[in-house]
Amino acid sequence: MLLAAGATGVAVVAQIDGAAERGVVPTDNQSAFEVNDIMVDVYGKTADQARFTGWREAQRKGWRMLWQKTHGGNGPALGDAMLDSMVSGIIIEDEQIGPNRYVARLGVLFDRVRAAQLLGVSGNYARSAPLLVLPVLWSGGAGQTFEQRTEWQKAWARFRAGQSPIDYVRPSGTGADPLLLNAAQTGRRGRMWWRGLLDQYGAADVLVPQARLERLYPGGPVIGYFSARYGPDSRLLQTFQLRAETSAGIPAMMDAAVKKIDAIYGDALSAGKLAPDPSLILEEPMTEEEREALEKAAEEARAAAEANKAGERNGTPVETVPVEGPDPTAPSLTTIIVPVSTPDVASVGAAEAAVRNIPGVRSASITSLALGGTSMMRVTCEGDPDAIRSAVASRTAVAPRTRQPEPEAPRELTKEEKRKAEKEAREAERAREKQEKREREEQKKREKAERKAREKAERESEQRDR
Repeated sequence: MLLAAGATGVAVVAQIDGAAERGVVPTDNQSAFEVNDIMVDVYGKTADQARFTGWREAQRKGWRMLWQKTHGGNGPALGDAMLDSMVSGIIIEDEQIGPNRYVARLGVLFDRVRAAQLLGVSGNYARSAPLLVLPVLWSGGAGQTFEQRTEWQKAWARFRAGQSPIDYVRPSGTGADPLLLNAAQTGRRGRMWWRGLLDQYGAADVLVPQARLERLYPGGPVIGYFSARYGPDSRLLQTFQLRAETSAGIPAMMDAAVKKIDAIYGDALSAGKLAPDPSLILEEPMTEEEREALEKAAEEARAAAEANKAGERNGTPVETVPVEGPDPTAPSLTTIIVPVSTPDVASVGAAEAAVRNIPGVRSASITSLALGGTSMMRVTCEGDPDAIRSAVASRTAVAPRTRQPEPEAPRELTKEEKRKAEKEAREAERAREKQEKREREEQKKREKAERKAREKAERESEQRDR
């Protein structure tokens, strides 16, 4: 914090120090099929050729693993040209590069739209409402979010959420993020401040994944205690522990923890536990014109009622004149927010129709839509609000989860496509056979050269002994 004093007055300027030491841009949240933990071990004439061959091998293995994951079995063999058109990226998890050998653990990203056509599955999937992520790391007794770059924040920034059912809103940690989204904010329960933050970041609710590191001794094992929390009240879903043998293994432990917490949030969404908090919904204020019209109608209604009473006391018949506006004798209307289950698009209209048929309900409309989860509905009713809530809950109860339909079979390839695919497969097979033949020949040459070198060294050793 810097204070600057001027000659004519005192000016206070707030500034965040160390801006260059904070902020991690999240990985692009693209829609892609991701396959990880692909092991390759290949040879080549040069290091670059061996690496390129390893990436091609990872694409082929990744396609087989993706097909087994969705259908089972090995699936159709695709050529490298077709795989190149579907692969949108290669993830390098670990690699070792030699002069003519490449050993690595890789991941492959397949474009969801193009791969879905061959897999026979839909490219669209239901996700949750936008949820703000505040990763809190407790280390040394202090909690941090975006004040400095932490391994916990980096792990959430590296996480690829394209296949996750949760729509994460991940701040980068730059600008005013360290001041607004700090560890102390997760302990506040006031809804006014939370409403302003969520509206600023375009989120419906908040997720608070927490991590606490415990080092047994300097340079030794590190134990991580992780918890998945959600909502402004920091409600706990699940906790677990992970262990890293050294400090160098902390990033890998954090990545594994993020994947596990994402699975916990996905299960909670399926169970209906991640419904947006009704207290965080911003009510639309009444405009000045609506307020004036309501006050004018009430004054006219009171004046007409007083005129009727005066005429009855004097015995003079009074003509009743209809007054535009709400009837003061009518029951008062109440607006409430209730959660409803919306597993698909058709359920939205069905839920609104079911609520409108409840006696006492004047209108019902969805204000916060979350397909595949729980949406929020605004209901205008007359009578007891608690009775209306009970009636809405009974008519829009969360239906039991049904078994997901089996994915559709992939479309039949044309004869031309089959011939092309078979040709590419044969060419790829011949190329692999040639590569293996060259590798065997090079291996024989190396063994022959090593044998000659050993024989020469033995002869020289014998001559020296004589």
